This record gives sequence, structure tokens and C-alpha cells, in this order.
Amino acid sequence: MAGRPREFDRDKALLLARDLFWERGYEAVSMADLTERLGLASARLYAAFGSKGDLFREAITHYETQEGGFADRALAEEITAARAIERMFHDGIELYTRKQGPRGCMVVSSATNCTEANEQVREWLAEHRRARTASITRRIQKAVSTGELQAETDATALGELYAAALHGISVQARDGAKRKRLMAMTPLLVSLMQSNLAH
Repeated sequence: MAGRPREFDRDKALLLARDLFWERGYEAVSMADLTERLGLASARLYAAFGSKGDLFREAITHYETQEGGFADRALAEEITAARAIERMFHDGIELYTRKQGPRGCMVVSSATNCTEANEQVREWLAEHRRARTASITRRIQKAVSTGELQAETDATALGELYAAALHGISVQARDGAKRKRLMAMTPLLVSLMQSNLAH
């Protein structure tokens, strides 16, 4: 009598796929790489997740609602914009420089360069990065409207600067920058906010 087939743990498989995409980027991961990493036959992989693109999008969504959701949590939960920005960078650097698993931001590093065939994936990720910039800007605009920051504060420029800094820190972390060195940037970044505090 044949033994029962090994039960498929979809959540575990998704995490394995997520980390593979996070490590190598979308284009560098083949279906053969995925079947090897997940230990699944290609037919079962397709049945569970659909195409490679479908699996990648689900992996990104998982990242953004779990580890990668640190910015949304900081912006929503902290009372002041300055504290929100400080926490966002602190938590981002903690994630980007973790000892176990891929470094940097999955959304930033997964598709910085794509061939024309994968242009839709690149644009989809670019839209996610633009959404991050917009969320930071909205938090700063709220601080202006509540009187926390001066009325003349350029919320758009400050939001774009913070988003660029966050994305740049991701790249530096991928390049091996140490956590302590990156954390040293946080007070300087927060001081830009503090210089615009209403008196």
C-alpha cells in the first residue's frame, strides 16, 4: 500500500517563494528555481499559485502585510509625524539589515531592471513605491493641517525626500552596510522634520 502523499503547506510554500524572489529579484527566478526551492512539481505549483507572475504578486502582498508593512504601521500608530518618521526608519533598518533572510526591501530590489517582457511587473512595483511616497506625504500633510508643522512646510518635497532615503537605505543594506551605520542617519532625517515644527 502506497504511503499518503506529503501534505502541501501552502503558507510555507508562499514564504519560500517570497524569500527566493526577495533574494534574486523577479526576473532571475525561473519556474525551475521555484519548483526546486518549494519541493513541488511544476503542475502542483501552477495549480496552487497560477503563473510565476501570480505567485510573485501574492508574495509581494504577503510581504507588504507582514514585515514590509512597517511603514504603514508607523505612520498610522504614532501620535506625531516626527515620531512616525523616526519609527519608520528604525523599523525599516531593522528589517533591511536582519541577519536571517534576504536584506533590503523586497519591493525596491525585486525588479529594478526588467526586460520588455516583464515591463508590467516593473511598473506594478514602481506603483507600489509611488504609493509609499504618497503615504509618507499624506502623514506630513496631516501634521501641517493639525498645526504640528509650520503651514509653509513643503510636505511633498519632504515626503519624497523621506521615501528616497528609505529606498536608498534598502540598497545600502543589500550592499552590506551595517545596521549601526544606517541607524546613525535617523536623527539627521528626523531633524528635518523637527526644523519645521510649529512654535
